[in-house]
Amino acid sequence: MKKVAIRDAYGEALKKLGLVNEKIIALEADVGASTKSAVFGKEFPDRYFNVGISEMNMTAMAAGFALEGFVPFVNTFASFLTTRGADPIQCLIAYDRLNVKLAGTYCGLSDSYDGASHHSITDMAFVRAIPGVTVVSVSDAVETEKAVFALAEYEGPVYLRLSRAPAPVIYDETLKFEIGKGIVIKEGSDVTIIATGTVLHKALEAAKLLSEEGIEAAVIDMHTVKPIDRELIYSYAKKTGAIVTVEEHSIHGGLGSAVAEVLVQECPVPVEIIGAEEFAESGDYEQLLEKYGYSSREIGAACRKVMARK
Repeated sequence: MKKVAIRDAYGEALKKLGLVNEKIIALEADVGASTKSAVFGKEFPDRYFNVGISEMNMTAMAAGFALEGFVPFVNTFASFLTTRGADPIQCLIAYDRLNVKLAGTYCGLSDSYDGASHHSITDMAFVRAIPGVTVVSVSDAVETEKAVFALAEYEGPVYLRLSRAPAPVIYDETLKFEIGKGIVIKEGSDVTIIATGTVLHKALEAAKLLSEEGIEAAVIDMHTVKPIDRELIYSYAKKTGAIVTVEEHSIHGGLGSAVAEVLVQECPVPVEIIGAEEFAESGDYEQLLEKYGYSSREIGAACRKVMARK
């Protein structure tokens, strides 16, 4: 299966967007070559602002641009955007519901060799808790481009979660991306796997292995973690009676928490949450995913475990 780095897809999508929308601007914190926002900057130098390593100032500047009618895309590593930029994200952008797009790159463990300081496993928990902020986490290059264009049309603050690493291309150009609507990639009647981000391909691998055992797992791409697709979750909870969530994020406050919050209100079923439970070490990305429980084997085991709890 072809692999494309999410950051590369993002940079190209931002440039394409800039060609058709002159209100798009980009800000970055001296990591443009890493986030690939520099691709936009090369094409539109007058709409590109490198503020230096100053995440708080960058997000505050974005608020000002939004008030003047621009659509700013704010770019830096997710671990720094949602910590060092936290104050203006909450107090300026979210409080005034400004039209700012926050692009948190290198999410999860994807900045693998730089270690826990650069891994981002708490970002969704922070932004998901802020009123009025939409949270989107993309799984492949095609979905990345579709999301960038959709977010530009959406009025209001959005956090876009982007991986660094190459990811298998799951979708083709016929993909219909709609904010707030999950995508059923595979049907199944025994258990439902709900995934977000590039670990979606691990969920699909697990479903294939389970199918060989006679277990049919439905697989859902929940690219919008907030507002989450409540009706889709209810539908598959009733259909399969058991759910496994998969996210490259802490088990607290992310996708698993969001799904459980929905289910407990109307359709409680057994749930297993696969995610980070500790800070990870430095190392090869695929080896880290294997070590910390994101393999197709571990997802399959969680499916069998949750089915036994029906």
